[in-house]
Amino acid sequence: MVLLWVDGNDKNWQNEKDKYDNKKSDSTVRRYRDWDNLQYLFRGIEKYASWVNKIYFITWGHIPKWLDINNEKIVVVKHEDFIPKEYLPTFNSNVIELNLHRIKSLSEKFILLNDDFFILKNTKPEDFFVNGNPTDTYFEKVHFPHEYNDFYYMMLGNILYIINKNFDKEQVYNQNTNKYINEKYKELNEYTKHSMKIKSSFVGFGVFHRPFPYLKSTFNTIWQKEEESLNKACKNKFRNSGDLGHLLCGYWQMLTGNFEPIENQSKYLYVQEDNTENIKEIKSGKYKYVCINDVLTDIDFEKSKNEINAVLQELFPEKSSFEI
Repeated sequence: MVLLWVDGNDKNWQNEKDKYDNKKSDSTVRRYRDWDNLQYLFRGIEKYASWVNKIYFITWGHIPKWLDINNEKIVVVKHEDFIPKEYLPTFNSNVIELNLHRIKSLSEKFILLNDDFFILKNTKPEDFFVNGNPTDTYFEKVHFPHEYNDFYYMMLGNILYIINKNFDKEQVYNQNTNKYINEKYKELNEYTKHSMKIKSSFVGFGVFHRPFPYLKSTFNTIWQKEEESLNKACKNKFRNSGDLGHLLCGYWQMLTGNFEPIENQSKYLYVQEDNTENIKEIKSGKYKYVCINDVLTDIDFEKSKNEINAVLQELFPEKSSFEI
């Protein structure tokens, strides 16, 4: 597993960030504020994904004070260890993720985690890889600006441009029809059936926030074919409208047929002023993974943090071996 983390409270990191921040990009406070709940992600991995060989902990340089970096499963990797110098320093998670294939010791099959993902039920390797292929839930869907912030919406458009440049829609569907319309997707198939009527190009894809299984070779292939585009995007020190993200790699895997259909078992939760429903969903037992995203900047941060962390503490009261 690969996990990205930043300590937004680190003064040295803040000083370096301020040198480059021109306020014209997506560098809002919510991108970096600390929810102080990363330990529950590690507890979930130990409890529900103990089969994982290694956890690559990607960091600017700081380490959580409680993390036991001597644990045999932990591999600490700094940005400078794998990201080309011309992209550094970077404060853009999209840049970090697009260069993960440069970590030499990282295996061909890996799972990308965000630090707001939490594993809530037992998992097995087959949840992520089947017959050597990553698992995924496919559906094609048009996206609209009101569904996302401006930067994310523009990034999805950039990804879609590259996808349509490299793939013929009719040919893709003809080669692996049973992977694109599949009973495991349930009602999501209706989106794809509707979008298939537009034969000239792909119109967009579903976005799930879950642990993302990837093949390292997929990243290498895309860099070989689209080096100019990726190189330009990786010079964005903060998120902006010219970004590309790791979802490009996920869509690429699916459109080449290098994936196995799986039912989505994740839930995306927006932290709000009243988190009653969020807490109910987290404790419901319905989901293997939840993403707890603080996309809203005008919430009472301390109140929400205490509410969310209280339920995570209830679910994971015991320290993991990853904690000192």
